[in-house]
Amino acid sequence: MFTRVGKRLTAKGVKPICPYHHKYESTYLFGAFSPVTGNAFMLDLPFCNAATFQLFLNEFAMEQPSELKIMFLDNGAFHKANKLKIPDNIVLVFLPPYSPELNPAEKVWWVLKREINLQVFKTMNELQMYLDKVIKKAITEENIIQLISYQYYIESFQTVVVA
Repeated sequence: MFTRVGKRLTAKGVKPICPYHHKYESTYLFGAFSPVTGNAFMLDLPFCNAATFQLFLNEFAMEQPSELKIMFLDNGAFHKANKLKIPDNIVLVFLPPYSPELNPAEKVWWVLKREINLQVFKTMNELQMYLDKVIKKAITEENIIQLISYQYYIESFQTVVVA
């Protein structure tokens, strides 16, 4: 529940006054977003490790199980854990190190982070309820397509479907 500060405009030499809460509690939002359909799949989990990533993969695989899901991932250790069992309908594609600009999901995370900037939450439940509200408002199919439909992804998808 550490307050994310972000940037603010002020007059030169004037430090902005912002609400702030310094308490360490965490929740982790896992998500996958389709640049083609705008579909989103998100889970709020208590930890960010191989076990919770496995849970996310299993739940995601059950969402439209006949669909092949291609996920672009950074090189987080939990993404590559040896004990992971990747479901048959999911393919993991690892992006080069230090290249978040290649991961379309980063734009969705940016929108969510911007929405919680300078918010103070007294409890984890209050934060999770606020996140649910923000997700319902900001993460629509139209917004996802607008945010992450890079032309080269769409062209690649169309090539695969036609072939």
